[in-house]
Amino acid sequence: MESIPRVSVKNLSRSFGSVKAVSSLTLSLNEGEIYGLIGPDGAGKTTSLRMITGVLENEEGEVTVNGIDVKKFPEKAREHLGYMPQAYGLYSDLTVYENMKFFSMLLGITGRKFQSRSDEILSFVKLSQFKDRKAGALSGGMYKKLAIACSIIHSPKVLILDEPTNGVDPVSRRDLWSLFFSLSEQKVSILVSTPYMDEAERCHRTGLIFHGRLLKEGTPESLMQNLKNRILSVKSDNSQEMMKFLKNSVPNLNCYHFGTEIHLILPPEKEDSGKIIHFIIEKSNIQNCQVRKADPSFEDVFMESSGGQNE
Repeated sequence: MESIPRVSVKNLSRSFGSVKAVSSLTLSLNEGEIYGLIGPDGAGKTTSLRMITGVLENEEGEVTVNGIDVKKFPEKAREHLGYMPQAYGLYSDLTVYENMKFFSMLLGITGRKFQSRSDEILSFVKLSQFKDRKAGALSGGMYKKLAIACSIIHSPKVLILDEPTNGVDPVSRRDLWSLFFSLSEQKVSILVSTPYMDEAERCHRTGLIFHGRLLKEGTPESLMQNLKNRILSVKSDNSQEMMKFLKNSVPNLNCYHFGTEIHLILPPEKEDSGKIIHFIIEKSNIQNCQVRKADPSFEDVFMESSGGQNE
């Protein structure tokens, strides 16, 4: 018997005036799964998460959390949800412990239950020794950990995180992801949005969203596998001139800057890559031109899916 998804989203849509922010979004989140909603700023990630949590009303479609319709029974659905928006409303003049106590009271968790749960969570997010420090004095990474702690004080089965690692240093990003993996191991289902393509590879499944539409979804491995042997890396002394040459000479191929290189995506058909490599080296007339096959990254997956529109 197939298990019911923790979160089921079907044909979710929302407009702001004439702008279609989200269009027919459909996805599901399973028990203990980390699902990454990946896309650049303005892609529709925040609007999607706000509709899924019931903070923003959807115009079309439906969302269920543990089988509960979020639109019909918002309060009941939220008992199963933890939500951390981009700007989490912690009180900077309250301590770590006081912030947790305040949000616990809003959720009806008091007395011994709060004491036991707060001690457990502070230990889990490694903030026990900082419980008397004011939130305004925390580092960016510690602030995000406290926001997560307040989001899971009521032991939700589903955790919704809107760009949780935005604005934190690399070490704190690593610590936060370690925290997400630990929650996943405890069967908490996590839906996380991020503009960072490298974070997509840490998720069990990912969905690529652009201009409010889900372009593609699957495991990071399967999505990158579809681009195997289809990525060419082009390096030269003048990347701007090389880009102009490629756009004029091979306009049917998707090409874009990738760090100090230019990546070129070959079509799915088995086109002779050797001929293209030889053509670029011989015809570009740009010094120190080097062309080779490259392993695909998740950024390549996104650029192929969006047609390079975010270049």
